[in-house]
Amino acid sequence: MAPLQVLSVFVASFIFMQTLGNSQTCPDCFVHSRAAHYPNSEEKGTETGSCEFGTFGATINGGDVSAASELYRNGLGCGACYQVRCTNSNYCSDKGVTIVVTDQGAGDRTDFILSQRAFARMAQTTDAAASILPLGVVDIEYRRVSCSYPDKNITIKIEERSNNPHYLAFVIWYQQGKRDITAVQLCETQNFVCKLLDRTHGAVWTTTSPPRGPLQIRMLLSVDDGDETWVVHVNNIPENWKAGDTYDSGIQVDE
Repeated sequence: MAPLQVLSVFVASFIFMQTLGNSQTCPDCFVHSRAAHYPNSEEKGTETGSCEFGTFGATINGGDVSAASELYRNGLGCGACYQVRCTNSNYCSDKGVTIVVTDQGAGDRTDFILSQRAFARMAQTTDAAASILPLGVVDIEYRRVSCSYPDKNITIKIEERSNNPHYLAFVIWYQQGKRDITAVQLCETQNFVCKLLDRTHGAVWTTTSPPRGPLQIRMLLSVDDGDETWVVHVNNIPENWKAGDTYDSGIQVDE
């Protein structure tokens, strides 16, 4: 290989490794991408999102929600929050909008498909929003941020198809902080035997033949660097839990 070619390969490799290193050591840095909006949606989100949040997924965070493509991560990304801002300085604000992932979807080289409300809130003014909405797709930059619901604790919503005591399925509402929920355990409160649940799809955690009696939930919160923390709900799910009910965990997560 000629010396010039060797140098070119070395420089390209160095730039790649430097970029990879920066992305790993700078979790708060913005990533460049593109975002679209639901073209025929209502102003807020959809009630049929892949995360299985239902009506909650359309209204959480005031309706500032989004479908994600790669960031959906087979449901692991459900409930995660991102700061998203478009990059056209003529129309777009520096703050952008904070969205919650409630659905899966991809457009033309996009990472996000925002609700129309969230898409418009990237703009500086109402008039600017009227200018960017017809574009359909815009260049953006985004970063993971902490989800915060000051007036809400993490909440368990029992899925309608659950059948006490034979089958339990639930989703987790008001996921907080910027960690992923990578595992969930259901524990008996008398002998503390715990059962690891399955994430079947979206944000739905399930088990057949759940333990009897009041049930304690433990969640494993993880970040990309491998740091993991088990969080235990203060309030238990009662023995007579019913499909469709919601139960307040009694906890909030700050980070």
